[in-house]
Amino acid sequence: MKRKRLIIRSAILLSIVIAVSLTLYFNFVKDHSIAQAGNATIDFTLKDLEDESHQLSDYEGKGVMLNFWGTYCPPCEREMPYMESLYQEYKEKGVEILAVNVNEAPLAVNTFVNRYDLSFPVLLDKNMQVTEAYGIRPLPTTILINESGMITNVHQGEMNEAMINEFLESIVPNE
Repeated sequence: MKRKRLIIRSAILLSIVIAVSLTLYFNFVKDHSIAQAGNATIDFTLKDLEDESHQLSDYEGKGVMLNFWGTYCPPCEREMPYMESLYQEYKEKGVEILAVNVNEAPLAVNTFVNRYDLSFPVLLDKNMQVTEAYGIRPLPTTILINESGMITNVHQGEMNEAMINEFLESIVPNE
């Protein structure tokens, strides 16, 4: 009788351990992010500092570098001048840079934009809806999107000028 109870208790304990392990795996380890190469993008609309709306689907037919960043983020600050220096060249080739600021006050973002004289669209994700929809962590994170609206690459962390140039070149639309 005691042996039977031991076997039943052990089976129940093993079932609980397996259930807890699977729950932890699917909630914390497995990446559920849309931001993966090969996935289609999620369309969104965000406003810029001039209160103009930008919808991602409006850029279909162009390559898009979608950069999630914050003014408080030193790597973000270091890569912005490189993005600006390459923007005009690649804009003429059919590539757009959209810089999505994550949950900061427009005044702080505007001060940053003016300091670096940024000319590409800077969008405000005030409630982090787009950031969360794409599963963005950490900042900066850059998503490269081809002219068909498919994600071709996701880069987490700082980019140098050579990387930005290579990334922008990789999403130049085929003519």
